This record gives sequence, C-alpha cells and structure tokens, in this order.
Amino acid sequence: MLNFSQSNEKNIAVLLPCYNEELTVEKVVADFRRELPESKIYVYDNNSTDATAELAKKAGAIVRHEYRQGKGNVIRSMFRDIDADCYIITDGDDTYSAEHAREMCELILSGKADMVIGDRLSTTYFEENKRPFHNFGNSIVRDFINTFWARDKNSKKILDVMTGYRAFSPMFVKSFPILSQGFEIETEMTIHALDKNLLIQSVPVNYKDRPAGSFSKLNTYVDGVKVLLTIFNLYRNYQPLKFFGAAAMFLALVALIMFVPVFLEFLETGLVPRIPTLVVSSILALSALLSFVCGLILDTIAKNARKDFELKMNIIQMILKRN
Repeated sequence: MLNFSQSNEKNIAVLLPCYNEELTVEKVVADFRRELPESKIYVYDNNSTDATAELAKKAGAIVRHEYRQGKGNVIRSMFRDIDADCYIITDGDDTYSAEHAREMCELILSGKADMVIGDRLSTTYFEENKRPFHNFGNSIVRDFINTFWARDKNSKKILDVMTGYRAFSPMFVKSFPILSQGFEIETEMTIHALDKNLLIQSVPVNYKDRPAGSFSKLNTYVDGVKVLLTIFNLYRNYQPLKFFGAAAMFLALVALIMFVPVFLEFLETGLVPRIPTLVVSSILALSALLSFVCGLILDTIAKNARKDFELKMNIIQMILKRN
C-alpha cells in the first residue's frame, strides 16, 4: 500500500543514482540538504568501486544499493521503493545546481506539473560541456521528439530531453512502466509524459561541467545509438498508424513509380515486356497495403492500451487521495 503524507508537511524525496562519484557526492548531498532541509536524500549506489556509498552516508544520505548495472535499473528500484509527495532526481556528479530544487518542487506540489524538466540547454550547457558530440546529440534528440510527438502547432516544445535533473509527482512515478536499463531512461520518461498527456513544465537550470578527475559514464556513440533506437521503438509502439502509414506511403510511391511506365507501354503496344518490373511493383503495392492494415490494427490496440492506462491512473489517484 502506498503511504503518502496526509499532513500539511509534504514528503519530499531527493534521489541520487550514483556510480563512482566519491569526488562529488558529499557536496551534492550537502547542497540539497541546504536547499530542501525537510527532504529525505537517498543515494542509490550502483556497484561503485570507490568510496561513494561511505561518503554519502557520512554526509547524511540514506544509502541503498542497486546491483543491476545501469541508470534505468537504479531509477526502477527508486520509483518502486520510495513513497513521497514530490520526487527530485539528479545526478551525483555536481553538474546541476541544487538552487533550482525548491522551484521545481513547488510546481509539483501545487499540482501544476507531473514532471518538471531541469532545462540545461537554454542556459549554460553548450558553454560548459566540453564534448561537442554530446551537444549535437542533445539537439538532435530534442528535435526528433518535438517533431514526432507534437500534438499541434501550438503545443509546448520540450526544451531538454536528456537532462538528468527532474521533479516528479506520485502519479508519474507510480504509473511509469520503466523498460530501459541505461541512460536512455530520460528519453523514455519524456516520451511517456508526452504520450500520456501528463503535465510537463520546464525550469531553466544552471549546468557546469564535471570537476577534474570525475568522468562521465555516458558513452557518446553507444548510448547515443541506444537513445535513437529508443525513440524509434517507442514511436512505433505508441503511434503505430503514423509509423506504418509512413512506410505504406513510401512503398506505394515506389510501386507507383515502377508501375506507371509499364502501364503506359501496355496502353501503347498492348504488350508487357518488363514483367519483372510489374511483379516487383505489385509486391511493393501489396506490402504497402499490408503495412497500412498492420498500422490500423496496432493503432486500435494502442488506443485500447491508452484507455486501460487512464483507468489505472484513476485507481492510482484514488489510492493517493486516501493516503
């Protein structure tokens, strides 16, 4: 049974997934303790080989361990284990400023957001980050998601998809099905919120690069490919009619381009000398039809899944109100 605060004092949880962050974890814990003294700060140690866990405990954090490697696995355990009225999640590498935490919490606690994004890209990220491919990758991922998940021309754009600094409502945390195991978790969170029409707000946050001696665990190329594949797979799963409909249009266009010269030649001569071309165009036309039908069927399944999700959200909301 979920256990949330019934008093005026709200239960705020600060969640820090950490892997070998001994250089910075004490400072991060202290900074959030200063900004949110009423909060509980949890450090989930993900098989660190240094003194991260010991230093976090010394700084006053509640230390727990996640033995399945990967940020997605850590956040899955955090969201399952912890009950709170507001969840703040950030990295333990001291790249995000704790001074924005209060503003992000207020948006959640006032009911104005289910997810608050700490937007780095509108402030200091491009100046502070020393890895140019990370800058390019962040922009590409943001543009992809804003293109694929835009509801209309007036819909609010997502300003930062890959940020590790966010705040969440209990509704988001307890209804989010985590599938990712690694750094693609941020992309999955953003797409889940967009697809399920949850309230999203952005707060510009200061970003600074890691201190000397601290190294990112994000592999620019390997994790970048995983993020793009996550977008591809979620777009196929959440919006199958658009996905398979686009494939159907492409196949139908190619089939038409191949068929028209053969058909015109038939009208002029009464002969079909290019039979292989006709066969290929017919196969492509059938493939286009099959792709469109698959899209229709899967779109019906996706809509029913959305209806089921809405009903489950109503049940979660009833539980949250009772507690």
